[in-house]
Amino acid sequence: MSHTILLIQPGSRPETRTYSDYESVNECMEDICKIYETHLKKLNPNVRSISYNMSELFEFIDHLSDLSCLVFQRNTKTYASFNKNWIKEKIHEVLKCQATQRQLPNMN
Repeated sequence: MSHTILLIQPGSRPETRTYSDYESVNECMEDICKIYETHLKKLNPNVRSISYNMSELFEFIDHLSDLSCLVFQRNTKTYASFNKNWIKEKIHEVLKCQATQRQLPNMN
């Protein structure tokens, strides 16, 4: 659980800059996916069910003017900055883990 700050600038204008903070890197990565899903819903308002693949999500990330994360480092008590490539790697890990968990049988 490392506090994470997401810095995002979807458009070219500086006024589009915003930030969000999260209790963990995973929570942040899940929210980036939700941001993309919201974007897709705006583009396709009449579609009831939206699906996408990882390459489409990564293309969306690549087209953002800026996207980076600041992740708290306990050992130095500072924040380290991570770029789009790192974010894409983390998203891949999170989605892979979620897919694996969905495939496991419920042991209750």
